[in-house]
Amino acid sequence: MMFVKKIRSYFLFGAIVGLSMGLSAQEILAPTSESSLIQKAAKVIDAWHLAAADADFDQYFSLMTKQGVFVGTDATEHWENKAFKSFSKPYFNAGKAWSFTSLERHIYHNDTTVWFDELLDTQMGICRGSGVLEFEEGQWKIAHYVLSIAVPNDHVSSLLELKKAQDSISIVRLKGLKN
Repeated sequence: MMFVKKIRSYFLFGAIVGLSMGLSAQEILAPTSESSLIQKAAKVIDAWHLAAADADFDQYFSLMTKQGVFVGTDATEHWENKAFKSFSKPYFNAGKAWSFTSLERHIYHNDTTVWFDELLDTQMGICRGSGVLEFEEGQWKIAHYVLSIAVPNDHVSSLLELKKAQDSISIVRLKGLKN
């Protein structure tokens, strides 16, 4: 109950300050508009991709949550933030991280979460990225990102043949981890 009273007090204080600055009650109480939230999310995603292209390690990881996860194109690539920093640091230090440019993006949201998918122009050709943003430390940040190589359906059979041997080894290893 004390928590609710504190929240009400902060809300009332903010409303009084806002009104004294000439803001209308609608501007103070209105939630962020859908288009504004989508624009904010797009800016975060674009800035994150740009930071990688510019090999700006600090900026890149400042746009991820503390518990952020990056899932890469290889079956072994599932990195929580600390491990991903360690893996990627040499690439950033060499000035050669990666360069992803969004070709198409779809952004969705509810009151607490933003999720998206995008087609990317990358050094690997067209890839698909999908991710989740969460509000942390006063801003939207990447909480989870999955990168996949887009394969035309007509070429799936030849791709499956190409990766068959490695997949067999990985499946045995991963099933063994569950036992």
